Amino acid sequence: MRTLRDVSVGDTVKVIKLHAVGAIRRRIMDMGITKGVELHLKRLAPLGDPMELTVRGYSLSLRKDDGALIEVEEAV
Repeated sequence: MRTLRDVSVGDTVKVIKLHAVGAIRRRIMDMGITKGVELHLKRLAPLGDPMELTVRGYSLSLRKDDGALIEVEEAV
């Protein structure tokens, strides 16, 4: 299983499944990260956390711990 935490800078991936539950799942979905959406990893913070993503045309910062709850595959 590949998660968003494992993605390299510059990669574009597609969300397969959210493994989060409860309030964390709701928060991730409210940010626009839902099944089927494409995410582009723009850059990482100097210490590696958080990561900056492009989601649905806007920039989003997400912690790597939250990224570990998002299963992804390579975008076609």
